[in-house]
Amino acid sequence: MRIFLILLIISSAQFFAQKTLNPGTVKLESKYIKDEISNAVWYAQKGDQKMEIGKITNEVKKVDKTTLLIKTSVKMNQAPETTWVDSTLVKISNFEPIYHSSYNVMRDMRFKFEKNKVTGYYLDKKTQKKDNIDEKVSVQYFDSNSYPGLIRFLPLKEHYSTEMPIYDYNPAAKKGVIKAYIEDVNKGELNGKKVWIVKATDDIQDRKTIVTYYIDTVTREVLKQDIDSNGRKMVMETVK
Repeated sequence: MRIFLILLIISSAQFFAQKTLNPGTVKLESKYIKDEISNAVWYAQKGDQKMEIGKITNEVKKVDKTTLLIKTSVKMNQAPETTWVDSTLVKISNFEPIYHSSYNVMRDMRFKFEKNKVTGYYLDKKTQKKDNIDEKVSVQYFDSNSYPGLIRFLPLKEHYSTEMPIYDYNPAAKKGVIKAYIEDVNKGELNGKKVWIVKATDDIQDRKTIVTYYIDTVTREVLKQDIDSNGRKMVMETVK
């Protein structure tokens, strides 16, 4: 009886434990990965009221047979003359990071991802302080800019959960390999379409920011994102 209870406890712990996802273990539903451009409106939300704060263009493009470009361009309403641009290159087969660049009015950064090493720089435009990066990494990981784009290509099912190592560099927060988490997946409906409702977070802000994705079950298009950042609520809605 005692042995049976021990085995039951061990098997239950294994059943409920989150499985770690990385480029070596990920199984993508690659039929959904294709060239596309989508647009979204970004709102700040307070109660039932929404105020537009910006517009976002997302581009996914197969550069060649092995490489995928994920590019995000953001125009904020308060600064319409400038565009924030993030570009990431990953391997199509497993989203292993290759390159990431980010340019906006506050900072520039550029990273090259090689086996066991990350090189590049981070430039704070306000202080003109430039950090040169040459860092050894001993684990497999995703880029922090590409993992949100990875979520919709995972084999989603109800109550799916996982954690994944991601590389992020932010002098004001955390640097290096940290974790992102898919906390839960449920079926739902949005504007007459069946969707996967995916709740995700990460260690960039100590899991204080929760993003809920509404993903079309047929096309895997992200129709909407609800963002709760430490009590501040925002919404991103895809538009045609």
